[in-house]
Amino acid sequence: MEKHERDKLLTNAMDVYGHYLTRLAYALVKDKEKAEDIVQEVFIRYYLHLEQFEGRSSVKTYLYRMTVNECRNYFKSWAFRKIEVSKLASTFLIYKETPEEAYLKQEDKHYLAALLNKLPAKYKEVIWLYYYAELSIKEISEILNCSSNTVKTRLARGRKKAQLTISEEEIDRAK
Repeated sequence: MEKHERDKLLTNAMDVYGHYLTRLAYALVKDKEKAEDIVQEVFIRYYLHLEQFEGRSSVKTYLYRMTVNECRNYFKSWAFRKIEVSKLASTFLIYKETPEEAYLKQEDKHYLAALLNKLPAKYKEVIWLYYYAELSIKEISEILNCSSNTVKTRLARGRKKAQLTISEEEIDRAK
């Protein structure tokens, strides 16, 4: 297939299905920019693999399946897990006390957050899940798709890197 034919097929697919695929990706990932990135990646893959497309299904079905798969890959990615841990952590740090209590807790939260933000993401993630989500080592290993020993190691190294020895009292104050 010649380059101008491939370009024409790609342009046609983008014009006809671009908006549809973006809406589909957005419905799955709930982030406009990420949805647009996913659709862009789908069209790149479509262009690169045009010769392999056998036509057993329609172009729409083919692009739809590629978009769904690309969204699934995003959910498996490190970038998504890092964002989810950040969102999870922020839900545990919402206060409903008096303004004075909220201010004092906010200071504690900023102190702990500053310590944790200095850590690499793999340690920060484990510490948030363990201390703030109060998940077990086994649950964290299932979420992160790694062994329990890896979680234990990351937890210990994360504490050491931040020079962080959090007492139960400090954890309760930060919640």
